Amino acid sequence: MGLKLWWSLFSLSQIVYIVTASLNIYLDQNEVKRLFGLPAELFYVREGVLNEYALKYIVPVSAQIDAVFFSWQSLTGRTLPYEITIETSNNIILNEPQLNISTVGQIPIEPETFSVFLPCSGQAAGDVNITLNINVTFNRATNNVTSLHILRRKSCLKPDTFLTQQNNQVFIDVAPNETLSTNIFYMADACAIALILVTSIFVCAYYMRNKKSQNMNRPGGITQESMAVVQNCSSVNSASGLNRQNLHQTTFMSTVTPLPQNLFTGTSPFSHKSGSSYTSFRRVPAYTLTDEESKDLQQKITEMTVQRCRVRLRSVVLEGTFGRVYHGSYTKEDGQEEDVLVKTVTDHASQTQISLLLQEGITMYGLNHDNVLTILGVSVVNHAAPFLIYPYNGYTNLKRFLQKCKLCAEGVARTLTTQEVIDMVLQVVQGMQYLHSTLLKHKDLAARNCVVDDKLHVKITDNALSRDLFPADYHCLGDNENRPIKWLAIESLQYNLFLFQSDVWSFGVLLWEFMTLAQQPYVEIDPFEMEAYLKDGYRLAQPVNCPDELFAVMAYCWAMRTEERPSFKQLQVCLQEFYMQLTKYV
Repeated sequence: MGLKLWWSLFSLSQIVYIVTASLNIYLDQNEVKRLFGLPAELFYVREGVLNEYALKYIVPVSAQIDAVFFSWQSLTGRTLPYEITIETSNNIILNEPQLNISTVGQIPIEPETFSVFLPCSGQAAGDVNITLNINVTFNRATNNVTSLHILRRKSCLKPDTFLTQQNNQVFIDVAPNETLSTNIFYMADACAIALILVTSIFVCAYYMRNKKSQNMNRPGGITQESMAVVQNCSSVNSASGLNRQNLHQTTFMSTVTPLPQNLFTGTSPFSHKSGSSYTSFRRVPAYTLTDEESKDLQQKITEMTVQRCRVRLRSVVLEGTFGRVYHGSYTKEDGQEEDVLVKTVTDHASQTQISLLLQEGITMYGLNHDNVLTILGVSVVNHAAPFLIYPYNGYTNLKRFLQKCKLCAEGVARTLTTQEVIDMVLQVVQGMQYLHSTLLKHKDLAARNCVVDDKLHVKITDNALSRDLFPADYHCLGDNENRPIKWLAIESLQYNLFLFQSDVWSFGVLLWEFMTLAQQPYVEIDPFEMEAYLKDGYRLAQPVNCPDELFAVMAYCWAMRTEERPSFKQLQVCLQEFYMQLTKYV
């Protein structure tokens, strides 16, 4: 009972609604512990109330798990007719899923558990999106049917993925008596989970004692009470129902691959809500601001505050579970209107999500560079979501733009030449060189955190709302922080340490995104295994049609030792020279 009460302290806001009859559909404690290592239950439907937050969350299923289990029970005193169908996004990677019950039948009045077998084909590696559709009929006379869509993402690996060397797959050699760090990872897994749970209990007690309620009482600034919300910022696990694209298999290279010598000059915690038993995801605050940082943040917000009546929202550009980006307009004091982008949150966003939006959104306040998108202002008022306002010039999210350049049924939205790609990459380098000159580390450099206009002018943005808008790019490794695992440098994964050279590593992954038109990096590698794979010498392989010179740049960015990675000044010299060589042949 005490454990359930503790989890209830971390419940997120969620949209629920009452169905016309009583029904339970959930994951029992054994299944939740098997999938997440946590002693809790995850309810999709409890006593007839739908937990939409849980229904929208795509539960990852690792390559080592071949079956998932669900429990259900009719609470009406009679059985309820059901019909089950299963949809998969790729029937080459994953064979047809199999149920251990019939696809049409009756939900029993006693609790019952059924399973879905997810057999990997072994023909290819990758992630497969799976949707379990359950239609429950409560009243045949009135055709009262409720449809549930439960989401899973199954990872599959080829049996010979890590045992052979074919085509452009290159692997590091390990002595026969040497133990790979992947083995160490599995040995330490159980101990790590226990340690995390114990630590989280103490963090929870401290957090609840010091938490203050949000109270923004004037449009011209923000009070000390509301700053307490900002101090309790933490990374929040996004439960968006967005599906990841089916991506081609990514191969790996070893760090011992010969390179030119003269290239350069110079967890998810669960909760039981009080009064009911809804389970949802919530992050324990991973860090707090110091008094000096809190005052600095308060001062910046006060300086940036604009009147809400001057901001007009027009259309939604991007939307997640709790965050939205609007195209809108801002009326200046002289009466002229300026096109703007507005980042905000929905009504059901938690105070943690709101404070995280504010903190991350103003990181680039006061900067002035042609390749950095600087925030214009902030609108904070009572009982309303805050607005972060940015200049707008027909910008498109860079990741979405690159994805549209791929082949599709309608053809190609736009074909990028190598020269255009290098020009865009150089703009990112120039923007990052400016950020580092101001002693600012980005910590989340990726295509999703850049924008581009129709003239291919690129600007680097902050990462506010990125976790919600691009949930497939972020993962939690049981450290209570949702991070871009597959973009992070090895020192950031190991020690949560961010250096200027850590941004260089992320730039290498961004360059790989440019050359693959925003494919997902390390798509077939479980996030929990990323640190071990990088330590064992594996890296992303050379993309198709990627010039050797560019791949060499990527490889240098991914050097294990930070001092061996180039600076952005060196990257600019190297890439500028390559760009000039391209122009000679055009």
